[in-house]
Amino acid sequence: MYSSLIRKCAFKRSLQRSMSSPNPDNKEARTNKVTELETSLEEKTKLEETYLNQLKYARADLENLQKHMQSRIDEGVAREKERMIMQMLPVAEEVDLALEEAKKTRDPTLLEGMEMVTRKLWKALTCEGLCPIEAVGKPFDPHVHEAVQKVGTSDYPDGTVVQEIRRGYLLNGKVLRPSLVKVSFSQNSEVKKVNEK
Repeated sequence: MYSSLIRKCAFKRSLQRSMSSPNPDNKEARTNKVTELETSLEEKTKLEETYLNQLKYARADLENLQKHMQSRIDEGVAREKERMIMQMLPVAEEVDLALEEAKKTRDPTLLEGMEMVTRKLWKALTCEGLCPIEAVGKPFDPHVHEAVQKVGTSDYPDGTVVQEIRRGYLLNGKVLRPSLVKVSFSQNSEVKKVNEK
């Protein structure tokens, strides 16, 4: 923008110099010179606009590339985080089992140490976005629960989780591992279905 303004000013000065020439015979030469300068100015302006458009496109391409690369980096980090937490889950669950065994020994020092380790491990996993899936007493949801057995009972309504066999987890709202559960069904509804047939 500034370069075109500078060129226009230079063009005007050049035009003024050529017009103020004392020789009247050079009128035709001056007219040719003016035409030549105007043509040159138009060409330079068009070239400048072309370069400016190319620069805008290159800048937009660079910004798009940066966004694309950042999204790929974020996806890679999320995948590796998920993989690492999946490897840590069995370890954390085994530490929970060790804590249960430590409670049976009645050794206060061992129990205190195991509780501290368990608490810190689960706190670290929770800080990374891991949270347990609530199952027992909740309606069966095939997105977060995996039914391994139906249990006939009148204590719970049909389709309610009555027991959790293996705890499931969400990682940042996404199912990392579904809960393995036992689901209730009413024995009365089964008897009605048989009688209707």
